[in-house]
Amino acid sequence: GDDVVICCAVRTAITKAKKGGFRSTPPEEMLRALFEEVVRRTNLVPADVEDIQIGNVLQLGAGAMSSRLGQFLAGFPHTVPLSTVNRQCSSGLQAVAGIAASISARQIDIGIAGGVESMSLFDMRKGTTVDESVRSTTVASNIDATNTLLPAGITSERVAEHYNVPRKRQDELAAASHEKAFAADAEGKFKDEIVPVTTVAKNKDGTVEQVVVDRDDGIRKDTTVESLSHLKPAFQADGSTTPGNASQVSDGAAMILLARRSVAEAKNLPIVGKWCSFAVAGVPPDMMGIGPIPAVPRALQRAGLKLGDIAVVELNEAFASQVAVVVDNLQIPEEKLNPNGGAFALGHPLGCTGTISSL
Repeated sequence: GDDVVICCAVRTAITKAKKGGFRSTPPEEMLRALFEEVVRRTNLVPADVEDIQIGNVLQLGAGAMSSRLGQFLAGFPHTVPLSTVNRQCSSGLQAVAGIAASISARQIDIGIAGGVESMSLFDMRKGTTVDESVRSTTVASNIDATNTLLPAGITSERVAEHYNVPRKRQDELAAASHEKAFAADAEGKFKDEIVPVTTVAKNKDGTVEQVVVDRDDGIRKDTTVESLSHLKPAFQADGSTTPGNASQVSDGAAMILLARRSVAEAKNLPIVGKWCSFAVAGVPPDMMGIGPIPAVPRALQRAGLKLGDIAVVELNEAFASQVAVVVDNLQIPEEKLNPNGGAFALGHPLGCTGTISSL
C-alpha cells in the first residue's frame, strides 16, 4: 500500500552536558546542521516539506522559538510550518509519530521530525518543575498529582523497591550498555548516522575554541560491574540508583525525513525504512519508566507482529531499575536489547533520545 516511509535519519554526536563539545552550542545550531544534512543526503527541496515537528523538554514552550530559528538558518522557507512537542523523555519519538500520523491521515505528504536538547544551556531543575507559588493548592490532596512532583531519581528508587531489582542487576545492565556502545563505536557503526558539527566551545577561563563534534563522548571502555559497584547512591542513602546506572546528562539532536511512499518515489527520495505502528500508555507517576510494559504489546498488535518477530529492541535507558523491570515483564532477550548500547553509555539528551532510538 501507500504507506509512510523513512527517507533519511541522522543525528549529531551526543556529548556530555557542561563538559562536552556542545556545551556552548544553542539548539538551533545543532538542528541547523541536521536540516542541511537531510537536504544534502536526499536532494530534498526544502519548500516541499509540509510540516516539521521537533521534540524538546527543557526550553520554554518546548523550544518552539529555537527550532524555528534552526529551520531558517538552514535555508528552509517560512512557508514550511513548524511545531514542537513535549512528551518528556519520549518527545523525540512523539515528533516522529506526529509527522507519521499526519501523513497517514493525508494531511501532508512530506514531513520532518526530530528532537533536540541542550542540557548544558537549559537547567533541568528549572525546566521541569512548576513554581510552588503558582501551583494549585489542591494538589496535595490527590495522590497521583502529588506523585507527579517526585524527582525522576526517586521514582527510580520506587521502581527498584516495588519490583525488587537488586543493585547488582542494575550495574550489570549499565556495564553491558557501555560494552556494547564501545564495540559499536570501535566498529564504526555510528559513522553513517552522525553528522559532524563545527561549533564553538567556551572554556572555564573564558577562552573560546572551535571544535568539530563528530563522536559520542560518554562511552567508557573501562566500565565494569566492579567499578560501578563503588559508586554511592545518588538520590537516597539506602538506594540503588547511582550516576553509573542512570542515564547521562547530555546535549544532542536527531532528525528523520518521512514521506508517503508514492510521493517519495515520485520525487526520487531514498527509502531506508517504513513506519509500522505506534502506541502510548499511561502508568502511575511514581513508577516512571515502566510505560513500555503496556505500550509495546499495543504497538505490536497494531502492526500485526509479535515480540519474537522483532530483531532489535531500542529501549531508553533512563534508569537501570526500569530497564530491568521492562526487560523482565516483556521477556526481551538480552541479545536484542540495545545492541549498540543505550543512554547509560551514549547519554540522554531528553527531547532527542526518542528520535535517536528510531534511527
